[in-house]
Amino acid sequence: MIPPGPKMPAIAQTAWFMADAPGAFESYHRRYGPIFTVRNAGFPPEVFVTTAELAEQVYRTDHSGHGRAGEARRVFLQHLVGSQSVLTQDGDAWWRHRKTLNPPLRARQVAGYEDDIAAIAAEKIATWPLDRPFGLRDHFQEITLEIIIRLIFGITDAGRVQRLHVLLPELIEVGGAMSVVMLPERLRGPAGRAPFGRYRRFVRLRAEVDAILLDEIRRRRTAPGGGDVLGRLLETELGDQELRDELLAMLFAGHETTATGLAWAFERILRMPGVLERLPDDEPYLDAVVKEVLRVRPVVIEAPRLLDAPLRLGGYEIPAGWYAGPYIPLVHRDPAAFPAPGEFRPERFLEGHQGKAWMPFGGGRRFCVGAQLALLEMRVIIREVLHRLELTAPDQAPEARRLKNVTLAPAKLTRVIARARTPARTA
Repeated sequence: MIPPGPKMPAIAQTAWFMADAPGAFESYHRRYGPIFTVRNAGFPPEVFVTTAELAEQVYRTDHSGHGRAGEARRVFLQHLVGSQSVLTQDGDAWWRHRKTLNPPLRARQVAGYEDDIAAIAAEKIATWPLDRPFGLRDHFQEITLEIIIRLIFGITDAGRVQRLHVLLPELIEVGGAMSVVMLPERLRGPAGRAPFGRYRRFVRLRAEVDAILLDEIRRRRTAPGGGDVLGRLLETELGDQELRDELLAMLFAGHETTATGLAWAFERILRMPGVLERLPDDEPYLDAVVKEVLRVRPVVIEAPRLLDAPLRLGGYEIPAGWYAGPYIPLVHRDPAAFPAPGEFRPERFLEGHQGKAWMPFGGGRRFCVGAQLALLEMRVIIREVLHRLELTAPDQAPEARRLKNVTLAPAKLTRVIARARTPARTA
């Protein structure tokens, strides 16, 4: 027996997902309970779970070898990040890449980037508009992109930096659009050869970015070294195409997602004076605030596995060839894992209640390799913003959640008014 789910045609379910994913899944949850089946046009059925206990059962398939996270993502991400990245690989190939990426991205290593991140943030914050409403998310994307270009890619040539600032946001915007992500594999070849259309535009952007990155990789091989992530990866056995794929994986996984997490952080704390008063200089509390933001407003909605064997889950048997995964926003509202889940309470992380139920970066063996860098970026950038600016929300009503490319973003991009912080306020 398989879990229940909506009876509407797959094309209608896909349309609802693209128009209002949070509303669709909360409706399914109310009607069908903690486990349900969703069907999207052109893809295998997917079983979603909404409790921490059921999510952990899905993640155990990483160890049994019967759940393939790479293959589950491949159909959605390979067009962007390639076939040789940790996002799209499984088995021994995945483990080889994961072990290679771990050293330059572990907490101790990325801590060395703190001053650089603060300097980049300060440089960009100085250009923000004052005394008029604007959306924070786009400005955070400028910061996170600069961090990737400087600290991950290590690119210093002014012309290339300028060109990547134009190309990369457009590549992510077009390549991450749901009309491209949800395009069935069999249609991508013809769409890429068409004289026009969004997928054709994406192919042209990707080719130009690839030319820059592959040339940079070849150039850097003649003069290896450097403190950036690429410099460290050049000391490994990864080939040029493997490095290209991992660089784009880090771009895709760490640019828009971290910027969206930062936008949600300010959308939440600007409506909570008690929280704001303790920031930014209470470092343990700042870390807890970041984690609580990512609990109540996770950026990524799911972490699926493609099953290559039947899975017994919540009293049902999920067939091989189906997807199974947690719907993260609802898992984060599981009262068995997070008491009073509707409350914004950073103290829960100071009290050590995080556990395996907290999964903004996925879970199991496929926990995001760049999580420590993302958390550091959020802490440092929040601190820099609050030291320099006084922000207010022109509308105190919470912003709705909207699917923006592959992230759940604030519907108004976290609309704020910024004013320069005076020395008296800084004291």
